[in-house]
Formats: sequence, C-alpha cells, structure tokens
Amino acid sequence: MTGAAAGQRDLDAASAQPLHPAAREVFLAALDRGYADPRRLHRAGREARLLLDNAREVTAAALGVRPDEVTFTPSGTHAVHLGLLGLVRGSRRGDVVVHAAVEHSAVRHAVAWGARAEEVPVTGDGRVHGRDLVERAGGPGVGVVALQTANHEVGTVQPVGDLELPDDVPLFTDACASMGRLPLPDGWAAAAGSAHKWGGPAGVGVLLVRKRARWRNPFPGDDRVDERSTGFENVPAVLAAAASLQAVVAERDEVNARQHDLVEVVRRRVAAEVPDVEVVGDPRDRLPHLVTFSCLYVDGEALVTELDRRGLGVASGSACTASTLTPSHVLEAMGVLTHGNVRLSLQRDTTRADVDALCDVLPSIIAEIRSRVGL
Repeated sequence: MTGAAAGQRDLDAASAQPLHPAAREVFLAALDRGYADPRRLHRAGREARLLLDNAREVTAAALGVRPDEVTFTPSGTHAVHLGLLGLVRGSRRGDVVVHAAVEHSAVRHAVAWGARAEEVPVTGDGRVHGRDLVERAGGPGVGVVALQTANHEVGTVQPVGDLELPDDVPLFTDACASMGRLPLPDGWAAAAGSAHKWGGPAGVGVLLVRKRARWRNPFPGDDRVDERSTGFENVPAVLAAAASLQAVVAERDEVNARQHDLVEVVRRRVAAEVPDVEVVGDPRDRLPHLVTFSCLYVDGEALVTELDRRGLGVASGSACTASTLTPSHVLEAMGVLTHGNVRLSLQRDTTRADVDALCDVLPSIIAEIRSRVGL
C-alpha cells in the first residue's frame, strides 16, 4: 500500500493518510514559489499571494462555499477551536454550547475552556436525535449548537442538515472526519476540516465561516488582513491541501463505493468468525471507509499490538492510557462494549487482499489474547 512501511498494511486512514499524488506534485512545485509572505508587495510576496488565493478558490469550489468563507489554519483542531469559540463569542444569547455526547475531544475541550456545556445523549448506533438538539437549543443561555457531520470513531453520519434551530442559534459542525469524503451538509454557520485526513499535508486545517454568521475572533488577533487569520500561512502546504481535496472530491464516488464494499466484507466476516464481538455504528448511514468493532474479554491495546506485529496497522477507540485509564467517551455514550475495540479506516488504495488479511488472522489473535487470561 502506498505510504505504508515495508510489509505493513496501513488500515488507520482516520488518523492520517499518505500524501495524495496530486498533493505531492503541487507541494514540491510550490516550495520554490510560495515561500514568501503573501502580505508583502514585492514580487515574491505577490506570487505567494496568488498561490494562496488559488488554494482558497480551489478549496471553496471543492466544498461548495465562497472563497471568502475559507480560512486556512495550522490544524483541524485549531479550526475546531477557532470556529466554535468564535460563534460563542459572537452570540447574543449566551455561552452555553449544546452538543452531542459523541463529539470529538477537540470540541469538548474547546467548550470546557471557553463556554458551558449541555450534552445530549445518543442512540446505540451513535446518532443523536435531531429533535433533542432542537429542543435544547431553545433553552436559556444557549448560544451555539455543535454537531459533527460524522463520528470519527464509529463512522455514523449525523443529521446535521435536518436541524431546524432558532434563527439566533448558529450551528457549528466538526467535519474533520468527513470533509472531502462526503458533501458538506446544509445549515451550519461554521465548519472545520483537517487536510491530513483527506491526503493533504499535516499542519493544514480548514475553517469555514458563512458570511451571515455572527462570528468574532475568540483569540488574540494579529495584523493580517483576514480577521480569522492565524498567522503566516504555509503556502506550499496549503496549496497541496487544496490540490488533494480537489482530487479526492473528483474521485470520491468511485473510491467510496469500493471502500463501502470492503467495509461490508469486514463487518460480515468479523461478526461471523469472531465469538463475542460487537460491530458498532450505523451499518448503512456511515462514512464509507470506517468500521469499528469491540471484542469481549480482550484488551484493545493488546489487540492493536498483536495486529501490528503481523503487519496490520489499526487503531483502538478504547485506548486506556496509564495516566487516565479512561476508555473512549464515544463508545461509553453509545452504551456499547468499550474494551477490545478496533477501528479500521481504509486508505484510498486498500484492497480486498488487505482486509482479508486482517480478517484471516483476527480470530486466532483474539483467541490467543483470551487464553492468556484463562478464557
């Protein structure tokens, strides 16, 4: 597989993807042309500005938004913080953020730092009921509603476009897991994405803020022209991120269909061949490339380690660390098994042979781990 270590099958695209070929070519070409400060008036600065403006226009076209609604940030996490807290600061109603219990930690940390939280529970497949969010949105002091486009751990798509919120309560959507893979839903005032999740360079986030949105910068500003600016942009990386996004959007129908079929293979084989396993998340209305399952009487980290020893790179949503001993808040909120969890997320070039290789060894590895504790 492209970008994977020798002999390694990388099945952790939800964390990061190898650089898309379109991004690599553009990035290398832009290194010599886009080094200068795009705010300077000399020739090198003007050329960097042209590249930055081009990246903004390409990104806007790929996402169906206006170029002046696009801001590039140093990461998806920063885009989440800036977008969400900017809506909170611009709100006239208050600083309470109503959000689903399965939001990414970037959203939860932003709310804990600069707002007050009102958490809404989810169903067993990880989806929030839209009516619950709408009902809570009318409460006293509610300034913003936050709802991810799709869950980063189990893949379930959320009903973002179906929410009928009060006119003075804006919606923030964390689209980091889905941007490029799925069209953006309607109804949001601000949205965030992360380039390395669609095959762009790491260190580039995308913040989208609608022109009509009441948004104010929640952080100290600088002297850049854009009020949402986060400093000196990495122009070559931004241009490469835009090129990869454009390519991913162009090919997503074909890639999504192929990945959806491969995930169905995993869901079917794991359920049939592994005893005491729970495949979680919505089986149909989900991200096309992601599947999560939990195995009873198995430690998630041990399972990830054993698979890695056999050349299979996966992630665990139940990663209990020595410092916190806290399992995934997403799985807990869903009320599903939190231990022995594996998250597969397919790269754009993942094949049937790759997923079969994992499914072939999984039953014996799980049996071996269980035997160590006398099961």
